Amino acid sequence: MSKRKSVVAGGHELTVSAAAEILEDGGNAFDAALAGAFMTFVAEAVFAAPGGGGFLMARRAGSDKAALFDFFVETPLKRRSEGVAFFPIHADFGPAKQEFHIGLGSSATPGIVPGLFAMHEGLCSLPMKRLVEPAARAARAGFPLSAFQAYLFTVIAPILTASPGVERIFAPGGRLMTAGETFRNEALGETLAWLAEDGARLFVDGDVGQAIVAESLSRGGHLTQGDLKHYRVALREPLYWRHRSATIALNPPPAASGALIAFGLAYLEAISDSGGEIDAHAFRQAMAAINEARAAHGEDLAERLAGGALAKELREARRHPATNRGTTHVSVIDGQGNAAAVSLSNGEGNGFIVGNFGFMLNNMLGEEDLMAGGLEAWREGTRLSSMMAPTIILAPDGTVTALGTGGSNRIRSAILQVAVNLLDHDMRLEEAVEEI
Repeated sequence: MSKRKSVVAGGHELTVSAAAEILEDGGNAFDAALAGAFMTFVAEAVFAAPGGGGFLMARRAGSDKAALFDFFVETPLKRRSEGVAFFPIHADFGPAKQEFHIGLGSSATPGIVPGLFAMHEGLCSLPMKRLVEPAARAARAGFPLSAFQAYLFTVIAPILTASPGVERIFAPGGRLMTAGETFRNEALGETLAWLAEDGARLFVDGDVGQAIVAESLSRGGHLTQGDLKHYRVALREPLYWRHRSATIALNPPPAASGALIAFGLAYLEAISDSGGEIDAHAFRQAMAAINEARAAHGEDLAERLAGGALAKELREARRHPATNRGTTHVSVIDGQGNAAAVSLSNGEGNGFIVGNFGFMLNNMLGEEDLMAGGLEAWREGTRLSSMMAPTIILAPDGTVTALGTGGSNRIRSAILQVAVNLLDHDMRLEEAVEEI
């Protein structure tokens, strides 16, 4: 089939270009998505980095099933008892400010690197060196900083000026870079090229892994060599939900997003089945019900959905209705029908560059939305839940849609609305997205 039938969506022009370049070179959707993911580390550095985590929803051409690669972050195996570096900063969104926590003590065990290598081993066709090339090239040569990325720099300015290492990259000379200036991260370019040569072990017991551990031990972090060696990518069965004859593959537990989106679809179906219209008012009702369901059922929500236990509660809810965080996404469908939806996050970064390798570790232990019991209440050695929602929709006529977005708590509402616009209102994809 013609390559012109391939499609790519991403959060930055360079991210899309990297994926398109790999498709033109004969790569499949998973090759292209992997190249796009590497480019996010360079072009969307506020959102993604080799020190974070993420998910891939993958569907091979011709299959009626998908697979979920879970490489999200894990809490450290052992909590540091004293000297933890964990402190608040305030991000300035203009009308409002939001408190984030950074420092080495805010970093969970990263999973992106092992995740991308698991993706490469299981699904890709081109060598890793080729897939890293666009990102490494852009990091070394530099590119004009986009207006959106420059705005994000101002929002999290206290993080991007928290230490000399991070300041040299994002605020050289003590001044945050502005739109149109050439952003360059040669150290990260070298790290990515080295990673393609050495493989994932570079981030475990290689030089990068050793630097992660050394800085964690000396600067108040929890991470040890044991955390990096213990980490494993999880291959999970998606949470499947049927809606208007389509099959929707959603992010399963321990992620919360898939179950919440499925709950929203079920709630809207209950409205429709009782003669109501799926309009803006119905969406408001559904989102309120989703929030109540999350508070009431927590991690049990997916099981209760699958078992049908919530059907009565949905009917009762119908009768008695009751932040822009660090995530980015890449979707690719190739001409053969392979589909990849990759969501990535570094939180906002912990404010400190790992060695001379050009990237920050995540600050996921400082993410209030992930720490349901409080910032200090995390359980040791646990895969964190997430609102990231890489999603694939398989329609009865063979149409395949790969979806995902950033936005923390708003992710589930965005995916829910796009799915309903496509399946209930028969909108074209572009229209379905623009209408949310």
